Amino acid sequence: MANLLDELEPKLLWHYFLELSRIPRGSKVEGEALAWVAEQGRALGCEVERDAIGNVLIRKAATPGREYHPVTALQAHADMVCEKNEGTIHDFAKDPIAVRRDGDFVKATGTTLGADNGIGVAAALAVIASKDVAHGPIEVLITIDEETGLTGAANLKAGWLKAKYLLNLDSEEEGFVTIGCAGGVDAIATRALTLAAPAPGAKPYRIKVSGLRGGHSGIDINGGRGNAIRILAQVLNALRSGCAFELSAVRGGNKRNAIPREASALVFLDPAREGAVKAELARHEAHWRAAFGAFDPNLALKLEPAEAADAQIVCPQDASAILGLLLAAPHGVESMSPDIPGLVQTSTNLGVVDTKNGVVEAVFLSRSSIDASKSALAERIGAACALAGFDVRLEGAYPGWKPEPGASLVQTLTVTNEDLFGKPLAIIAIHAGLECGLIGEKYPGMEMASIGPDMFDVHTPDERVSIPSVANFWKLLTAVLERL
Repeated sequence: MANLLDELEPKLLWHYFLELSRIPRGSKVEGEALAWVAEQGRALGCEVERDAIGNVLIRKAATPGREYHPVTALQAHADMVCEKNEGTIHDFAKDPIAVRRDGDFVKATGTTLGADNGIGVAAALAVIASKDVAHGPIEVLITIDEETGLTGAANLKAGWLKAKYLLNLDSEEEGFVTIGCAGGVDAIATRALTLAAPAPGAKPYRIKVSGLRGGHSGIDINGGRGNAIRILAQVLNALRSGCAFELSAVRGGNKRNAIPREASALVFLDPAREGAVKAELARHEAHWRAAFGAFDPNLALKLEPAEAADAQIVCPQDASAILGLLLAAPHGVESMSPDIPGLVQTSTNLGVVDTKNGVVEAVFLSRSSIDASKSALAERIGAACALAGFDVRLEGAYPGWKPEPGASLVQTLTVTNEDLFGKPLAIIAIHAGLECGLIGEKYPGMEMASIGPDMFDVHTPDERVSIPSVANFWKLLTAVLERL
């Protein structure tokens, strides 16, 4: 990290990012990171407040002569998605992220990087630490638990912020300003299982799906990438007729907002059938690789002996219900926007499946920029779950963010970008959740926009951020603050 700190520009921003990367900050356990943020604010002589849920608000006075300019809030979230490659030894509860430079990119080693949204947190801190940026009064709002529930934004109290403008620093593409986003809702489906002993002589094996790219369940949902859970269900269903096995457990995915990269099934099988199953898996691997092509070229299907002392199997009816739900429930794009070319309007992600303590659970995240479409999709998932004998509950619903392209903040951003880089920002809405929708509910009339540098494969261990793009992001952010 020391070498990176010496080399990267802007130095202040990268300093804060690398320091933050040393602190474990998975969703719902980011308390140490928030305490660190508050400490940085106090060390810079700023007013610092914490609310009941744990959000941090730092207030910095205007530079001399700008005291009567409107207040601008810089907003980011402290938590990160914690994903790692199979075989990577990393404890997200205590280990720092192994940050490394690879050409023009900063990456992690075998894990997510946390540039989403560590770069935003670092940029906000760098603004209040900088002695070279002229600005009006600044508020820095760093929220908790954006990735798994938007909890910080949902519990933000009305009246706490004084800002006229809010710049969300959680976007992932240079050259664009985001002015709208989708709302979302989680569906959690569960079924109690009837368990029994495996057949005499049957041995435990694991059927594994791996090698997929995964990705952000909103931004990448229309990218043609495979869902490991869905592929596993299709392979298991195909194997049932010719390669009899007994199902013990299914597991796949880690986060409901990430497209599953890996999934596995614990099965019991006559060892004499091992060769036949491997041959079938090789055939299915070739089939699915051809189907995905360049979208997901590294798909792998494997059969491995497993350690499963005292494991039980689920009854045939339960096995059929599990596979039926995983095959029939929606996943992927439901509809495209009729108003904004290329924008996904409604989608769902089958993000997690797990079996433990005699219960199987599947988790879906549905998104839409249209509330009625979001509700209809959640109802359809519920109906599919009910037909398969699952109970379902809905949680964590949050609103979308209505675009306001004529807002003065948006115009200032686009004009500033043109002055700096010779072209205006492209104005977009995205098929992902941003905290602006929830903040806007509590602060009607506040002008909001979201910007950020180029990031790729967020929510996966391939996450990376462009070093030159971070420098451009910083130039735009500081130039806009000087104009507001």
